[in-house]
Amino acid sequence: MAKTGAALSEAETAKEESSLKKELRRLVDAIIDDDDYTVAERALRSLSSLKDLKLKHRSLTVSPATVNGVTTAFVPDEFRCPISGELMMDPVVLATGQTYDRPSIQKWLKDGQRTCPQTQQVLSHTLLTPNHLVREMISQWCKDHGMDLPNHVHSFGNEVINGSDRTHLNSLLEKMSSSLSEQKEAAKQLRLLTKRMPSFRALFSESTYAIPQLLNPLSPGMANTNPDLQEDLIATVLNLSIHDDNKKLVAENPLVIPLLIESLKFGTVETRSSAAATLFTLSALDSNKHVIGKSGALGPLIGLLEIGHPLAMKDAASAIFNLCLVPENKGRAVREGAIGVILKKIMDQVLVDELLAILAILSSHHKAVEEMGEVGAISCLLTIMKEHTCERNKENCAVILYAICLNDRSKLWEIREEENASGTISRLAETGTSRAKRKANGILDRLHKTASFSHSA
Repeated sequence: MAKTGAALSEAETAKEESSLKKELRRLVDAIIDDDDYTVAERALRSLSSLKDLKLKHRSLTVSPATVNGVTTAFVPDEFRCPISGELMMDPVVLATGQTYDRPSIQKWLKDGQRTCPQTQQVLSHTLLTPNHLVREMISQWCKDHGMDLPNHVHSFGNEVINGSDRTHLNSLLEKMSSSLSEQKEAAKQLRLLTKRMPSFRALFSESTYAIPQLLNPLSPGMANTNPDLQEDLIATVLNLSIHDDNKKLVAENPLVIPLLIESLKFGTVETRSSAAATLFTLSALDSNKHVIGKSGALGPLIGLLEIGHPLAMKDAASAIFNLCLVPENKGRAVREGAIGVILKKIMDQVLVDELLAILAILSSHHKAVEEMGEVGAISCLLTIMKEHTCERNKENCAVILYAICLNDRSKLWEIREEENASGTISRLAETGTSRAKRKANGILDRLHKTASFSHSA
C-alpha cells in the first residue's frame, strides 16, 4: 500500500531528526573527549536545526485554532471553547462546572437554551463565574508562544480589572431588582466573588450606584424579612469595606450605616457579627469614626456586647475600641452604658484582654472614671494585676487605676490596703512594661502624698 503524503512527511522528518541527533552527539563527544572546541559552532548549528525541525513537526501534527482572527498552531484542547472550538478569551464557569468562552455560552443562553452544552444537564441558574485559573493558564501559554491575548483590562491601583468582571458585576446587580429567587442567587455570588476576588471589591468604587443597587432588597425596616438574603448582603458589604478605596464610599452612603445598625439589632448571629466587623473595618478611617459615632451605632454595639454570641461580641468589642479612639465617641459610649456592661463581662472572665483595652481608652474621660469608681472597678482591676500573667492586661489595669486616683482621692484607701497587704503596685513598678511602670509609680506617688498629708494634718 502506498504511503500518504502526511505519513511520508512524518517518516522523512523522523529520519532527518535521527541524523541530526547522531551528528550532534558526535560533535559533543569531540568537545568533551578531545577538547576540540573548534567544532562548538557546528554543534550549535546542529542543535538549532534540531529545534526548528521539532517545532515544524509539531505544527504539522496539531490542529490550528484562531486567536482574534489569526491562525495559530498547537493550542491545547483544554484552552479551546467546547462550543466554538477556538482559544478562549474570557473563560467562565457554568452552573454545571463546565468552562466556556463567555461570548459563546452567552449566545447559547440568549437563544433560549437552559441546558449545559456538554453534559445536557438542566441549569439550576444562568450565572457565569469567571474562571481566573484557566484564564491565567491561557495568558501564560500565549506569552510562551509570543502571542498577545486580547484582554480589555484596566489597572485599578494594585488590582487588575477586566471588562468581563465589570459586565458580570452589572448583571448580578441588576438581579437585585428581580424576583426573590434571583436576588438570593445573585447575593450568594456577590458574597463569594467579593470575598475571593479583590478586583470585584475595587469595581464598586467606580460607581456611586453600585452600593444602592446591591442593597435594594434591604430597604429600611425590611432588612430582616429574609434572613438568608440579609446575611449574604451584609457579608458582601463587609467584604467591600476591606478595600481601602471603598471605606469612605461605603460609610458615607446614606443606606449603609442604618442597615448595619438594624442588622446589629435583628439579624442572625452571622449577620450581627458581619455588621459589627464592617463597622470595625470602616472605622479604620478617622472621618468614618465620626460618621459612625454620630449615627448612633455605639448603643447597638454595646447591646451586642452585652447579650451577643461570643463571635459577634468580639467583633463588637473591636468596633467599640476603634470608635472610642475619637474623643467625642468616648462620651457617647459612656452614655450608652459601656462601663457597666464591660466591667460585668470582665468579672465574668469574658473577652478580658479586649475589654480592658477599651476601659483604658475610656479612662481619659472623666465621666467614665467616675462610673468605674462607683461600680467597683478597683477591686476587679487589682485582682487582675495580682492574678493574671498577661503584661498588657496589667498595664491597662495600671492605666485605669491611675486615672481613678487622679479623679477621686477617696478611692485611694482601697488601693492602699491592697498595696500594704500584697505590694501589688510596687511589684508592677519594678517588673511591668515601661508604661505600666510609669503608671504604677504614679499611683505610688499619689499614695505617698496623701499619706504624708494625712500625717501632717
